[in-house]
Amino acid sequence: MAHLNQMPIATKENKLDISSEKKLEEVAKQVKSNLKNGDILYLYGEIGVGKTTFVKYLIHEFQKVNNEKLTEVTSPTFNIMNEYNVGEITIKHYDLFRIKSYQEIEDLNLFDNRKKSIFLIEWPQIIKKNSDSIIKLSFEYDNNYQNRYIKIID
Repeated sequence: MAHLNQMPIATKENKLDISSEKKLEEVAKQVKSNLKNGDILYLYGEIGVGKTTFVKYLIHEFQKVNNEKLTEVTSPTFNIMNEYNVGEITIKHYDLFRIKSYQEIEDLNLFDNRKKSIFLIEWPQIIKKNSDSIIKLSFEYDNNYQNRYIKIID
């Protein structure tokens, strides 16, 4: 997890402003440059705070680097997982909002093929398994819901 905590965009508070889509895109670009195969991103936050939009920009950054066409990136709320093959990497985007038991997580084989994949997981609270390659990002509103930010959780 240390490789994200050392990001050049991180502030001393580990709080990054994502109040505009442009800022969210910039943060996704910086996060992308620090990711490697086997990494797992846990994305915490309320509905509508920007988790899926962040994932879209992150996947687009991978596609740009590989000179690939930018694809539509949607929330996998109903089908649980969307998969994107970008160059030599498979990006697995999970939305676990509808998962109600840990057994359902086990049935998904969530972390199969880790060495060739990056995992982006919205609503990870139900996952019990921990790994040294987990990066936890909390997407939050400020007190008046006008601004949004990402915090890197230790």
